[in-house]
Amino acid sequence: MGPGVRSAYLLEAPVNGRFRGVPCLVPVERRWNGVRLIPLKAGSRSPAAMRDMPLSKVYQLLEPGPVVLLTTAQKGQANIMTMSWHMMVEFEPPLVACVVSNRNHSFAALRVTKQCVIAIPALELAPRVVEIGNCSGRDMDKFERFGLTPVPAKRVAAPLVAECCANLECKVVDTQMVNRFNIFILEVVKAWKDPAQKHAKTIHHHGYGKFAVDGEMIKLKSRMP
Repeated sequence: MGPGVRSAYLLEAPVNGRFRGVPCLVPVERRWNGVRLIPLKAGSRSPAAMRDMPLSKVYQLLEPGPVVLLTTAQKGQANIMTMSWHMMVEFEPPLVACVVSNRNHSFAALRVTKQCVIAIPALELAPRVVEIGNCSGRDMDKFERFGLTPVPAKRVAAPLVAECCANLECKVVDTQMVNRFNIFILEVVKAWKDPAQKHAKTIHHHGYGKFAVDGEMIKLKSRMP
């Protein structure tokens, strides 16, 4: 255990059971924000209790962030795709690594134009987000097909998505890993948030049609500068 952590506890919500059964390492205090902390006995989580899982499903445990939409524009034609493989790699300037398969229609546009928008949809758009990911822009105008509104961006040719709670205008700054891993490094050059969707909940893909939804926020003391 890390510094200042003396015991392992289970969180148990006294009323609604929201945290019941969730293992967590916490400081020694017996209560946290009104939630009772139950000490774990030594050896209660032994390796023998673990089970093998297929390596092909590891990604379901490590999905890094919300499902997003990625827009591109090439030769006057805007396209949109669903993307869940992405991660932050730098604070300032904000850099994002994302995987766009070379089988996707958006791949060529992103590689040629080196511009895109990452649009972050809220829970209400989930059905459309899934459908967008199950068809190709080669065959249709997906903005029109799924009733989404393209909005001109300020710094890139790719459009924002009006219905999304946030939009990030991006430029490709590194393609060294594209040939081998389909990984593009994007720099966010302009960011937008919709104040009308201040409490929007995002969705997180766990594979095979299963999604998690953002839950209750918790706040712990941070020692970061």
